[in-house]
Order: sequence, then structure tokens, then C-alpha cells
Amino acid sequence: MNPLVFREYDIRGVADRDFDDGLVRDIGRAYGTFCSRRGKQRVALGRDCRLSSPRLHSAFLEGLLDTGLHVRDIGVGPTPLLYFAVFEADLEGGVQITGSHNPGNENGFKLMCGKVTLSGDEIRELRQLIIDGDFALRGGGQVQGYDPRPAYCGYMTGNVRLARKDVRFAIDAGNGAAGPLSLAAMQAVGLSPEAMFCEMDGHFPNHHPDPSEIQNLMPLIDKVRANKLELGIAFDGDGDRIGVIDDLGEIIWGDRLMILFSRQILRRHPGGAILGEVKCSQTLYDDIARNGGRPIIWKTGHSLIKKKMKEESALLAGEMSGHMFFADRYFGFDDATYAALRMIEIVADSDRPLSALLEDVPRTHATPEIRVDCADDVKFAVVQRVLDHYKREREVLDVDGARVRFEHGWGLVRASNTQPALVLRFEAGSPSQLDEIQNEVRGVVQNAMAG
Repeated sequence: MNPLVFREYDIRGVADRDFDDGLVRDIGRAYGTFCSRRGKQRVALGRDCRLSSPRLHSAFLEGLLDTGLHVRDIGVGPTPLLYFAVFEADLEGGVQITGSHNPGNENGFKLMCGKVTLSGDEIRELRQLIIDGDFALRGGGQVQGYDPRPAYCGYMTGNVRLARKDVRFAIDAGNGAAGPLSLAAMQAVGLSPEAMFCEMDGHFPNHHPDPSEIQNLMPLIDKVRANKLELGIAFDGDGDRIGVIDDLGEIIWGDRLMILFSRQILRRHPGGAILGEVKCSQTLYDDIARNGGRPIIWKTGHSLIKKKMKEESALLAGEMSGHMFFADRYFGFDDATYAALRMIEIVADSDRPLSALLEDVPRTHATPEIRVDCADDVKFAVVQRVLDHYKREREVLDVDGARVRFEHGWGLVRASNTQPALVLRFEAGSPSQLDEIQNEVRGVVQNAMAG
């Protein structure tokens, strides 16, 4: 058993290398044991369209049934459909088999107990149950099919408020699991998107389904510009992350999407809490405060953010990577189709194009996420050394790595929870200030990696 597949907020690895049938069965048994010992019996099970997902589904389901759980199998679809099924049918947990935005040969498990996503110590507890063979094997579990798609589309129809339905836009699902359901939901509310790569295909023949990488957005950018569309929308492989292209063919990154969403929400809910992760621009937090909201900077990771949202009663949360979590008019989980519909609401309600709606946000200079290869077994120690260095001389936010404040900007060093890498990001008022901050922090990182 590769211990590194048990990550901070999910279980993930290379499917054929890390997840043989026996281990997957034991993960199912550990999860079933975890739930049943907390009085949970009824759970949903879904999977994405990756080529390894049917095998993992079969072995995991066997483990669940060994522990006596009653399983609602929702079949193939995006991760948000699994979350929706748990809320809609008032189930006591759920598991999505998915590799999310990772390469096609990877796969894994996103797990809920009750309405809460497992993370941290809870995932480590699952690993320990497997190591100890401490399973509650009662047998007698049952499985039945359950299709939440009609209820999902019906919810969207009753929830989305469109000032007009002739918005011209395209959807690029990257041949991931979100395409068919997203099209159905869009059509249910009266929209007519131009579909790109919306057929599920685990080979991902057109491009990798990760909208945080610019090259994966190029077909959508070309479509928006060529057809003079009002916006373009991209999804990741399991449909919980969104990418947005404006009418000029420019990418609106996650923190700027948050500005648009937060403004819409704060007009109706002044004083509301809005939560962003540590990689987001300072302009986001300043804009939230300027519009009467309560900005919160928090850790990266879907399960960690959802827990913090509940603690703070936040109405919205988001990440640079495109995870958007709406508690305003929704359930508080990350659903790219719902986020897309909320973005279309904003466009439909405006008398200006999408490209004009952020003109008043101060222009800063920022890097994209910079990934520096760093082994899983040392990356957290490297971040701690960086943190120790800067705590002696600068203001540092340490909720997730080290976000170091400089006079004209900030720099971030954190350990990736999904890859053997450090994640760096920098923002400043000018290119020269950006270079100055980046060069200094990179030097500290290099020294920390050298030990």
C-alpha cells in the first residue's frame, strides 16, 4: 500500500499502480466501517468516465456491501451530482470515484460521511483501519440504482434567475464527466449553449480536462472569438471546477470570478462572509470589504474550505483553480455547472459585456501558480523552513503554507496536497516589484530545499 495516496482531502494515485482490487476493496471496507461506527448506513456511490473507474467501482462496492451499508448507485457522472444526490435524497454519506483534473491514468476517491467531506485525520483514520484490518464486516449490504439527474435539472430550473435566455456562450467539457448533465441542466433552464467536447470519453482525445492550464482553454478561446460569443465556460474532468472566458477571449481566473460572484451576493446580503484561499489576489479581499462583505483567507482544498464555510456561515468560497462553492441559494459544495449558471445570470442581467465588469478592479501584476518539484516526504518541511525564515522579519499568514507580506505585494509558498510539488504565487503593483519579490522568495525556497 502506497501511503502517499492518502492525501489531505481525498485518496488519489495512479490507478493500475496504486489501486489493485484488494486495496480498493479494503478502502471500501474502511469507509463502510468509518460510516457504520458513526451510525451512518445509507450512502451514494458514483464514478467518473475514466477507463479505470468501472474496475475501481466494482471492488469498492464489494467492500461497502461487506460492511452492511445500503448503497444508492448513481452511475457515471460528475462529482457535484454525487454531492447533490446526498443532499437531495438526504443520504448519510457518499463516495465519488474520480481522478478529477489529474492525468487519465490516475484515479481516486472523494468521500463524505453525513454531509461533510472527509479530510486530514479522517482520511488518516481510514488508512489505519486498513493497516490494522479493523473492519466491521457484517455483510447484508444492499445496492440499488438511483438517478438524481431529473431532480438536479429541476433544482436548476427553480433556482436560476435569468433576465434573458438568449445569452450566447459555449461549453467545453473536455470529454469529462460533466458534459451531458451540464447540457441537460442548461437546456432545462432555457439556454442553448454551443457544445464542445461534451461527450464523455476517458481517453480525453481533444485536450486534458483541466481549465487551470491555458493550453487546455485555447479551443474555447478560439470558439468565443470566432463566433463573437458573450462568454465561454470550461469544466474539469469531474465537473467541480470552472474556467471562464470573457467576450474578448480573455481568461477570467478564479479570484476575479470570485469578485463578480461576491458582488452579486453582497448586493442581496450586505455584511456576508466570503471566503477565498491563500493563492487569491489581494484585490479580491479588498473588493469584498469595499462592497460591505467580510473577507476570509483560508486553506486550499475542497473539503477544508467546505468545513470553514460552515464555521463562518460564509455565503461563497472559491479557489484560483476554479472551485466555486455557493451556500447562497445552494448547498455549499463546488459545482461547476451551478457556478456557470450563476455566471450566466450575471451576464444576462448586465447592460455591459463581461469584459467590462471588472474594469474598476485595480490592476496588479501576478504570476500564475508556479509548481516546483519537491518530494512528498520533504515538501512540508521545506515550507516550514521558509515560514521560520520569514516570521523573523515580515508579516506572514500561515493558515496554509507561508503567505509573506511585502510593502508592494505578497509571495506564497505552500505544499501541494495533490502532487509532489511546492506551489508558489506572487503579486505586486508593478513588474519590477513582482520580480523583486519573486527573486527573493525563490532564493529562500532554494536554500530551504537544500536543507
